[in-house]
Amino acid sequence: METLIPIINRLQEVFLTVGAEIIQLPQIVVVGSQSSGKSSVLESLVGRDFLPRGSGIVTRRPLVLQLVNVPPLAERRLQENGIKADEWGTFLHSKNQIFTDFLEIRKEIEEETERSSGGNKGISPEPIYLKIFSPHVLNLTLVDLPGITKVPVGDQPEDIEAQVQEMILSFISNPNSLILSVSPANSDLATSDALKLAREVDPDGRRTLLVISKLDLMDAGTDALEVLLGRVIPVRLGIVGVVNRSQHDINTQKSIEDTARDEQAFLQRHYPSLASRCGSRYLARTLSRLLMHHIRDCLPELKRRVTVLSAQYQSRLSSYGQPVEDHSATLLQIVTKFASDYCNTIEGTATHIQTSELCGGARICYIFHETFGRTLQSIDPLGGLTELDILTAIRNATGPRPALFVPEISFELLVKRQIKRLEEPSLRCVELVHEELQRIIQHCSSYSTQELLRFPKLHDSIVEVVTSLLRKRLPITNDMVHNLVQIELAYINTKHPDFTDAAQVSASVNSQQGLQDGDKCWMNEKVAEEKAPVAGFSSPVKGQAINLLDTAVPVSRKLSSREQRDCEVIQRLIKCYFLIVRKSIQDSVPKTVMHFLVNFVKERLQSELVGQLYKQNLLQGLLIESQDTAQQRTEVAQMLEALQKASNIISEIRETHLW
Repeated sequence: METLIPIINRLQEVFLTVGAEIIQLPQIVVVGSQSSGKSSVLESLVGRDFLPRGSGIVTRRPLVLQLVNVPPLAERRLQENGIKADEWGTFLHSKNQIFTDFLEIRKEIEEETERSSGGNKGISPEPIYLKIFSPHVLNLTLVDLPGITKVPVGDQPEDIEAQVQEMILSFISNPNSLILSVSPANSDLATSDALKLAREVDPDGRRTLLVISKLDLMDAGTDALEVLLGRVIPVRLGIVGVVNRSQHDINTQKSIEDTARDEQAFLQRHYPSLASRCGSRYLARTLSRLLMHHIRDCLPELKRRVTVLSAQYQSRLSSYGQPVEDHSATLLQIVTKFASDYCNTIEGTATHIQTSELCGGARICYIFHETFGRTLQSIDPLGGLTELDILTAIRNATGPRPALFVPEISFELLVKRQIKRLEEPSLRCVELVHEELQRIIQHCSSYSTQELLRFPKLHDSIVEVVTSLLRKRLPITNDMVHNLVQIELAYINTKHPDFTDAAQVSASVNSQQGLQDGDKCWMNEKVAEEKAPVAGFSSPVKGQAINLLDTAVPVSRKLSSREQRDCEVIQRLIKCYFLIVRKSIQDSVPKTVMHFLVNFVKERLQSELVGQLYKQNLLQGLLIESQDTAQQRTEVAQMLEALQKASNIISEIRETHLW
């Protein structure tokens, strides 16, 4: 299990080389308020002074600290290329530079912080990565975060408290991280800000280890025994007490070794029962053990995550395609693929089928049989046609002579008027299909032909060619649909097999009314008509001149029996013939649209695209990649390479290493 921490460190380096942390790796995050002793705890783990010190907020950027245990210098002297130093450090931002003086490491941390955060005591979320090699450390990975502050000092931003807490939460929210919460012994543990933040993301305390610092600074007559035993606030991973170096020790440059001896002596005097479970050395061993066990628990999920991400980035890299070498072949391939996807979308055999809405051929079918069909069915054969219109048409068709029978010309005049009402929904059907064919272009561009998105100019040119082809066919299709209605108007076929004969309709109407009653009613009304004023003209006033050329003003009255019979005969004939024509239009319009618009575009699309775009003087300009594509391809390739390296590193772990 000792090899697990170095493997995690290698994984961290692999992902940092591409500037992204797409996988949450196991690590220990150190959290505490200002002057809680975080820096002293970390330096005691390393055994050297290397962290910046001072008043106020000193740690202003996350410091990712990797401790690597190496053999002593005496053993490494046998290696030809070994570093001739007992302990040394390296930074990720200056990887080729080796620091053997820990004062130089402190200076580099301060300068790197200034470069990113400025000199106004502000903070930055960009981490500093430091790796320390020493024979005196245990393998560990820790993250030192800025101390929790309440009041901005100097020219710090007013929301410095919120910024620090947001940064801390971004690190400790990682479920694969362990939280090292540092609280001083001379303050009330119930008011610990570090413990409060840890409880927010880890309410069960499964990932939290509490460190009680400054045990030697408690008031006389008090101790932290109850706290260390977990009787005040229990912490599942344990509570470890430590003694920090005082400011006097720092000023006099007291060594870490002397501090560790004094710390152990203090614990033996004041906490003899807990001395073996407290102190910096015990803390280092505990952290190393906890981190190794935590890595072991996280490893299966880590493997799965790397595998899933590798597949995703491989798919993304494939979607970007390879740089163009043969422009002619690439253009033909893209055009052919687009034309094929366009036709397949109409036929319903496309690879990418939408589930949220109808698209392509299914939408066209819906337009034909639902939208257009229902619109025609909703048209009333006698809509807009009153009995007065019918009577007027009959009288106009007979001229000066009274009609003995219903004139055929009146029927044709009225039925043509009704047939014309079918033209508007038919043309609207053509328009809806044309709009759907336009939508298929965007559908194919977005889903089916991903490679087309690499070349914006080619994409725009293809859209323009297809749109132009559809625009040319639209008036032709409209004319053909218009002609379908004109054909029906050109000849009223009263001998149509499905059309009811006028004599049969008249006989049916007469049988319903009864011939005898009808004749009596007709005779009585003739007598009444002789005595009454002429229907359709107002009665003249006595002594007033009569102008017979005045336009007749219809007067509302009850129709005679014969007029009712004639109206009903015409209405039945119009309805019967209109239904025949409507059925024909409902069948012929979709066929016309398919032949002159949909099928024509399907058959001519590829040849039209090749003819318009496959020209030597256009190839170079059309196949220019977008500015983002090349950069994204490079970034995805680097990330995929990092994931493959990570997979190889994880595969080095054998099952025997986990136990």
